[in-house]
Amino acid sequence: MPSAPAEYRRIADTLTTKIKSGELTPGTKLPSTSELAEQFDVSMATAYRAVSLLHDRDLVVGQPGRGVYVAGSK
Repeated sequence: MPSAPAEYRRIADTLTTKIKSGELTPGTKLPSTSELAEQFDVSMATAYRAVSLLHDRDLVVGQPGRGVYVAGSK
């Protein structure tokens, strides 16, 4: 029986789809980690891990004290 993807991966994949489709454009600020946790009904750690995965995919950039934004196209 195949297992469902981890919650953090599901969130990252959802946001990746929105970024690649143009729904979230370069420069768009992502919701905060706490907002993502509430929106997806997960823990803060899970939301943080999802955002970290987006960083690993080079889809977002963090600006200390300001937030996380969709990266510009490469």
